[in-house]
Amino acid sequence: MLRIWGRKNSINVQKVMWAVGELGLSQERIDAGGQFGGLNTDAFGKMNPNRRVPVIEDGGVVIWESHAILRYLAAKYGGGSLWPVDAAARSQCDMWMDWTLADLQSAFIGLFWSFWRTPEPQRNLRLIQQQLTRSNVLFQLLDKHLDGRKFITGDQLTMGDIPAGAQLYRYFNLSIERPALPNVQAWYARLRERDSYRTNVMISFEDLKGRSGF
Repeated sequence: MLRIWGRKNSINVQKVMWAVGELGLSQERIDAGGQFGGLNTDAFGKMNPNRRVPVIEDGGVVIWESHAILRYLAAKYGGGSLWPVDAAARSQCDMWMDWTLADLQSAFIGLFWSFWRTPEPQRNLRLIQQQLTRSNVLFQLLDKHLDGRKFITGDQLTMGDIPAGAQLYRYFNLSIERPALPNVQAWYARLRERDSYRTNVMISFEDLKGRSGF
């Protein structure tokens, strides 16, 4: 059985759990990281020397880094669905997954830390505004890309939707100013119709308020 280490309120863990749900895989999730600890044990360090979640073990194969895990699961279990068979279509997934890691999530994590994870008296309002502006610019870029598309690469959900899509629940539920994003909002509505998205991504983040650790 697939084993997954990570706490359910981590966005990176949520990406993996969402994919696992879409693929209908039997799994065991083991709470690790954050309030659960366990990352500094020798056993965990052997699996991931970076001592971060998520980590998976599948038939003796150990993988860390959420996007590497997504690609592995999609390639092994999601051919023709999360993993497009056509190389050109798959490259579009890779492109948007890498963009999310390098740009969108990087910007939004900064905002989430500064605004939500930091107690209000300690917030740097100038920094928050800079991070919000950057996040909104990137979501507007994504909105343009989604014009005429149901999902990131077209009419079907693929692994390319998961990294950026995992950001939306928090983005749309923070008390922040957002630009008009009709295509992103329509995409978000489609994602909310999926059982695995509701179960694994639409998770309260109230317990993360004013605390350290993403």
